[in-house]
Amino acid sequence: MNKILPQEDINGNIAAGTKTLPGGEGCSLLCCSRQGACLSAFLLLLLATLAALVAVVAILGPPPRRPGAQTCVTPMNKTGFLCHDRRSCIPASGVCDGVRTCALGEDEDEAVCRDVPQSLPNFLVIHCGDPDSWIYSDQKCDGINNCGDCSDELSPVTVCPPCGPGWWHCPSTIFEYCSCIPRSLCRDQVQHCSDWSDEYSCPGP
Repeated sequence: MNKILPQEDINGNIAAGTKTLPGGEGCSLLCCSRQGACLSAFLLLLLATLAALVAVVAILGPPPRRPGAQTCVTPMNKTGFLCHDRRSCIPASGVCDGVRTCALGEDEDEAVCRDVPQSLPNFLVIHCGDPDSWIYSDQKCDGINNCGDCSDELSPVTVCPPCGPGWWHCPSTIFEYCSCIPRSLCRDQVQHCSDWSDEYSCPGP
């Protein structure tokens, strides 16, 4: 009895049990089914990863947003800028000065510093007698003529408390000061008050 063997084609491939799919380059049905299984496993892994990310966001919530600019009071009892850590309070004049004082650098953020003073929060800005002139809010009532016309130190534009213990009250002859001079300038044999009280009445530092 003759045994029929599988015939080979001209390329040497066994005809029986072999099926060539279009574009399959001779891949058997078993090979194609394995490729499909790998693709399915990859898609399932991708979907599982996305589901895990959604679950994490649902549980923990979205990342916290940075709060807007907030005011605070510095140790010198002046208006300050509260950093995002909600612990650090820097002087108003320390904002947009080119130095990153807050831990995250928000005192130099582009949004705050792009068009000073218009981009600054209102609580950081004081306008002088000349509306075109401005100073930082912590420079008001500091004894120094920051506005150039003493409007940051004297009424009717500004009402400041009396001179502190380190100052002597008098009409100053020095452009740098307004109605008070540092006591360190008293009795230095130089006139700093128009009434000479810095040389005759001021007890000195």
